[in-house]
Amino acid sequence: MSSLLRLLLPKSIAPGTRNVQRDTVALAMDDGSSIDVLRVRDPRARRVRLSVDERGARLTLPPRASLDAGERFLREHSDWLQAQLRAHAIDHITPLQRGVTDTLPLRGELLPLRWERGRFACVVRDADGLVFRDTARGGGTALRRALREFYESEARADVGRWLPGYLPGLPRAPARLRLKPMSSQWGSLAPDGTLALDLALVLGRPSAFEYVLVHELCHLLRADHSPAFWHEVEARCPGWRAERDYFRSEGRQLKAALRVLLSVDTISLR
Repeated sequence: MSSLLRLLLPKSIAPGTRNVQRDTVALAMDDGSSIDVLRVRDPRARRVRLSVDERGARLTLPPRASLDAGERFLREHSDWLQAQLRAHAIDHITPLQRGVTDTLPLRGELLPLRWERGRFACVVRDADGLVFRDTARGGGTALRRALREFYESEARADVGRWLPGYLPGLPRAPARLRLKPMSSQWGSLAPDGTLALDLALVLGRPSAFEYVLVHELCHLLRADHSPAFWHEVEARCPGWRAERDYFRSEGRQLKAALRVLLSVDTISLR
């Protein structure tokens, strides 16, 4: 039991560093507005590449490409970029704003949110929904940190409810748990036993979150996606196909919503 408690306690782990250069370049849109495109010079890149995901637009340059060539490539593909950004845009989530944001997503619902003055920034639940307590001089960084801590706490509570029921059928428990925004994956199990789960999972329906947990736990039995692996998943989560379909239809929105709420540089197209 003590090892399970250690697993569920939050841990602070410094992110790894990469030998890349990053800045932003502004791109004018057809409606007169502009967006900031993340420009990355990556020594591993072999060609100029433009991509869009729930985090926004990214222009990747190989070492020998000039900045002018990159900006020309960006302008030439601006129509494609705007279409992709609109496809990734979400209408029901806006950046976190003190006293303005009145709902927050949690476990497949949009819960009502009210704001109160407090000694420090935090989010709590009550009978009416959610309460965001904040100091008079708290900045946006403190608000986003408080919201992230709330989501992490809620996610750990979910894992804490589900995990004990699956441990008896496993060779061992995960060594540790990390909750973080993930760009494409929903979860992973490292060779050292570290279980990583996308923090955006707590925004979606609980059955989908639990399926991802089961999926990664089954990798303790099978480190592949063989028929034997899926047999283990099915034995523990017979409805896994429906949850996989849920991620295909709603997953992009979940990741984008988390990004909008926790990031200072979000893209909003209407």
